[in-house]
Amino acid sequence: MKPAVLRPQALRDQQGEVRHYRKEGGNHVAVKLVNATNAALDQIELDPGIGSPTLGKLLGIPGLRTWGVTRFPLLWCYFERGEQLDVVRLLGERQNIAAILGEEFASN
Repeated sequence: MKPAVLRPQALRDQQGEVRHYRKEGGNHVAVKLVNATNAALDQIELDPGIGSPTLGKLLGIPGLRTWGVTRFPLLWCYFERGEQLDVVRLLGERQNIAAILGEEFASN
């Protein structure tokens, strides 16, 4: 098992999604989102290779993997680094993920 370490932006992404779902669907939906995002993180901690490398390959970002959140249109974006997972973002499937990640990693 490799612990997931969320970068500050990934944590802000998660908090923003919780606020959005609370506003749009109420506390009950927000709690379901929290449980689903945490369950997805649990899955990648147990099996880091489970995430898809396709987006990372398409964007030329070596090692980037994505894993979906069950019942929500969200993707965790992460790297496997040594003994931990470097979780960089939680992005909505309808966002321009290529532009967001391309911009973020072009400056790194």
